[in-house]
Amino acid sequence: MNPSRTPVDNSSLPSPRYMLEEKRLRANLSLIRRLAEQAGVEFILAFKAFALWRTFPIFREYIRHTTASSLYEARLAAEEFGTKAHTYSPAYEDETFDQVAACSSHLTFNSLTQYERFRLRAAGVSLGLRVNPEYSEIETELYNPCAPGSRFGVLAEQLPARLPDDIRGLHFHCHCESDSYALERTLSRFEERFAPWLGQVEWVNFGGGHLVTREGYDTEHLVGLLRAFRARYPHLRVVLEPGSAFAWQTGTLSSRVVDIVENRGVRTAILNVSFTCHMPDCLEMPYTPRVLGAEICAPDAPGAVRLGGNSCLSGDFMGWWRFERPLSVGDEVVFDDMIHYTTVKTHMFNGIHHPALCLARTDGRVEVLRRFDYEDYRDRMD
Repeated sequence: MNPSRTPVDNSSLPSPRYMLEEKRLRANLSLIRRLAEQAGVEFILAFKAFALWRTFPIFREYIRHTTASSLYEARLAAEEFGTKAHTYSPAYEDETFDQVAACSSHLTFNSLTQYERFRLRAAGVSLGLRVNPEYSEIETELYNPCAPGSRFGVLAEQLPARLPDDIRGLHFHCHCESDSYALERTLSRFEERFAPWLGQVEWVNFGGGHLVTREGYDTEHLVGLLRAFRARYPHLRVVLEPGSAFAWQTGTLSSRVVDIVENRGVRTAILNVSFTCHMPDCLEMPYTPRVLGAEICAPDAPGAVRLGGNSCLSGDFMGWWRFERPLSVGDEVVFDDMIHYTTVKTHMFNGIHHPALCLARTDGRVEVLRRFDYEDYRDRMD
């Protein structure tokens, strides 16, 4: 269970703002480190879900490595985290590959053609192939990397009986906020298809999507599952690279009501944040976030209000909520669990003011890690 929230004085803090809580982050990191030690595996941080580099000194107390999917993420690993990345990209490019390789300790290819094209330019890097087990329990098609016709990974029938000598590992990714039982079923399919090659490699990467820090996750089952796999393949080093698990339930997005409008019985509180700009997964996945001090209700419930963003996108809204007390202009509205897969995906459509990035320390002090202003918007187009 997540620790209680760190009390902070909000009166002088910028609005809107993301607030990461160090106490909750350390609780997740402690659990992940314990699971890694018990299972004899390595957990590494996936930047695609969390990349607030000013917090890396905290992470380095618990983990050693990170995973990247682009040149910029690989540079972030090498230059800011301080260790080379485990890198995978759907397609490496000629112009940037040498830089990517220089920032990587492990480099996974999405296809055999990419491997043949670039392998000689990755001297000293442990090379791997992403494989596709053709099995996933992800229900949202947008996030399913094993959907029929997927562009991700090599199929078993496409692999040669003998892997090239410089292929040291296999990588698969089939999960999204999944539990250990989904991993168990995935491993069964993975071994059915790829067992002939597991004796030829040194490491295997189980990808991300393992939500080990979610309340109710069966960590004992996970440890037993990983230990059993390692017993079957004692020569393999096992890596897991979740992103959400590290920052799960570690912080909020605070906003302010700037207007309340009504159209044929639909009341919408317009905020100084945007779903499409600052909470895109709410519209893409989609999922309905938790709002502190409010409960989800039916559209016709007494006091029901829809929450609207401040962009020009017509669909920049979600609903319905009923608040403990009716909303007024100037009230604060706080969205929970808005750090993972949120801070990394924001953008500046409409030139909307970007939320500040804040860190609540364990003693209640708040560090404003970054404020954004007009020049940040302007210089993206420079």
